[in-house]
Amino acid sequence: MLECPIQISNTNGHSSYATARLDCLTLECGYQNSDRCGAPPVSRPGYTDHMNLTVQLFASLAQTTGQRSVLLEDLPDITTADEISAAVFQRFPQLAELRESVIVAVNEEYVRGTFPIRACDEVALIPPVSGGAPNNERFKITADVLNIEALHELVRTPAAGAVSLFVGVVRENNLGRDVDYLEYEAYPPMAVKKMREIAGDLHSRWEITDVAMHHRTGRLEIGEASVVIAVASAHRKASLEACHYAIDRLKQIVPIWKKEVWTDGEHWIEGSLTPHDEAAPAPDSMKSE
Repeated sequence: MLECPIQISNTNGHSSYATARLDCLTLECGYQNSDRCGAPPVSRPGYTDHMNLTVQLFASLAQTTGQRSVLLEDLPDITTADEISAAVFQRFPQLAELRESVIVAVNEEYVRGTFPIRACDEVALIPPVSGGAPNNERFKITADVLNIEALHELVRTPAAGAVSLFVGVVRENNLGRDVDYLEYEAYPPMAVKKMREIAGDLHSRWEITDVAMHHRTGRLEIGEASVVIAVASAHRKASLEACHYAIDRLKQIVPIWKKEVWTDGEHWIEGSLTPHDEAAPAPDSMKSE
């Protein structure tokens, strides 16, 4: 039986620990199942078969609702991603037009609608994306101005005969409208994780020696760099092809959003939804629950 210790402060200033047996504490402890959180501790006195869950919102979802997160209360203790999404859209009818273009992320991974969610999970609704260790330096989401030369140096080695760079720059016009500036928003932990996945994909497809990706967030003025990708290889063909693939893939799966701001308005620029065959299905061990 899973028990959750909680700290209790006595009137004399000393602290002691007790086992949580109250309904309201069940969710804060979570529970472990065979794959991540475990089977609900139904045998425990005071167990509740409902949960509260906080869902993170980004970009157009956050702007439309005026909230960065939403607390969903009194959900069944095993709720699917589709049910979480439906609960959010029921709470915020103004999001209706976005419903078909949103996917759920659980613990920084895209999931399918049937994926079961529990109280211990970190959950986010993802609208379509716009497209300390050395690893942390190579893959970064930052509000700071991007240093193109620094990325070049990160991947340059004596074994590299070529370094290919892609630099995305804010332009002054898009589809016939004058752009004043852009605003970028990201889900940083998941974005960095997906950047690393892209890097692994590059290494498996091409004979490259290194790769680095940095992306800006916040307000960017005309002419500023929004994204820099550097790929090094022994020969130019591999790095050029890999760099081209990397920026296309980044725009497909990395949770970063772009808002264009004009003199007379603004608009979130949203691309295609992550393909469903890339979203994680429900673990086999949980499908029968």
